[in-house]
Amino acid sequence: MTTDGPSGPDEVRARLEKTGYLVDDGLAVACFLALRLHRPLFCEGDAGVGKTALASALAEATGAPLIRLQCYEGIDASQALYDWDFPRQLLHLRAAETAGVTDADRLEAELYDRRFLLARPLLRALETQPSVLLVDEVDRADDEFEAFLLELLSEYTVTIPELGTLRAESPPVVVLTSNRTREVHDALKRRCLYHWFDHPGFARELSIVRRRLPEVTDRLAEQVTALVQALRSEDLVKPPGVAETIDWARALHALGATEVDAELAVVTLGSALKYREDADRARGLDLSAILAAREG
Repeated sequence: MTTDGPSGPDEVRARLEKTGYLVDDGLAVACFLALRLHRPLFCEGDAGVGKTALASALAEATGAPLIRLQCYEGIDASQALYDWDFPRQLLHLRAAETAGVTDADRLEAELYDRRFLLARPLLRALETQPSVLLVDEVDRADDEFEAFLLELLSEYTVTIPELGTLRAESPPVVVLTSNRTREVHDALKRRCLYHWFDHPGFARELSIVRRRLPEVTDRLAEQVTALVQALRSEDLVKPPGVAETIDWARALHALGATEVDAELAVVTLGSALKYREDADRARGLDLSAILAAREG
């Protein structure tokens, strides 16, 4: 599969599954359309449900490098797009002075040569063909950065005053993720294809754990998956995602466990639950009954 020509959703699904990433019909179609139409894919859902992992899987499936931009409060264009390497520019000035260069216009032109430009993730993605660009946790950025992203993703061009306009020869595959800590503006969403990531059902989550951790016994994988599915039905501050299911199973395997009982589950809760209130609530549950119900 290439970024230009997947034959259809089934091919996208098959290639993603070869990387160990399992997709449902809706996500397979969304990925196919993102590749075929060169539209960004906006992935929204709780943390740990596989949004970021999708970008990694797409990069592996398409044979393209993954370029990641981690968003945070206060991020601006210079941190995401490009900056000038001021220390190198200063060294160049000193070297020119030592060599007796006095032509101010020539020096200014040299200072803003492409070799002194530091390409940040967005510019690297535009200049790298093919590439997969992950804009992770865009909901953590502010409105101004959203507007900047919208403009960039509309034309896949950027203007650098000293160098002119740079345009991507072939648009990168773009995956934006949001944990919905705030609402992302409709204008950015309209530019994208949208997919909501739910927590998977038992069968699909078990398949993911088995695919990711083939060394774990089937019994342990089933028990951990059952426990996580039960925990998600509780009123938790932060329900565990698939990433936590994998972490929990991996931790138990590292302890030499081939199955889990209530006592072992309690002492390893920190692999799946990250808030004291959630751990306290889990300790109050009848974990033995949850495990027994799965056996039945």
